[in-house]
Amino acid sequence: MKKIFKFLLFVLGFLIVTLTILYVIYNKPLPEGEKTNKADVLAHKMLTAINNDAYKNAKFFEWSFAGGSHTYKWDKQNGEVDVTWSDKLVKLNLGNSNKSQVFENGAEVIGDSKFDLITTATDYFNNDSFWLVAPFKIFDNGTTRSIVNFEDGTEGLMVTYESGGTTPGDSYVWKLNEKDLPISYQMWVKIIPVGGLEATWDNWKQMENGIYLPTSHKLGPITLDMGNVRSYNQ
Repeated sequence: MKKIFKFLLFVLGFLIVTLTILYVIYNKPLPEGEKTNKADVLAHKMLTAINNDAYKNAKFFEWSFAGGSHTYKWDKQNGEVDVTWSDKLVKLNLGNSNKSQVFENGAEVIGDSKFDLITTATDYFNNDSFWLVAPFKIFDNGTTRSIVNFEDGTEGLMVTYESGGTTPGDSYVWKLNEKDLPISYQMWVKIIPVGGLEATWDNWKQMENGIYLPTSHKLGPITLDMGNVRSYNQ
């Protein structure tokens, strides 16, 4: 038992040292953005590149996340989304959670566990939908936009979410290509202790209704596959 305990202490110490080193190497302070009209101009260019007009009228979205373990069918116009994971199905009403329905193994769930699963489904949706439609949310209520200057002379768009969602206060710095299409963002978010981690926005595809959506992301060695991404109006 003593040997096992010593081994566990060694592993714990190793992990702490490793995480500390990674933090020192990769952690970056939140940049100071310049809040000017240029930020909104750049934001509108990005929205044009991904066809925000079509997004406003888009009705259905389908995708998956977490290696396909979370799946979604979102009726954006009616504010309803089917969230499925494991043996759970939550028919989530985004406007009024009390109208949501919860099923486990096909049987409807009632009582306190129902509301716990509604909370879980809401958290999943807030996170996983952001990886799908974050560029369309840069003018949401409670957001501020500013210009960040990169070392290579290009400009990035920093968007801060002062309110809303599951983790208000998060900031993202978007990098755009020559066609104003988002190619990555750096994140300063509460759930990730290392600031400035960069995730790519890759493999953009035009959907049936004309909007552009990403189908994968890379975060270091990790690939986030969005599954069979679809958006359509009928």
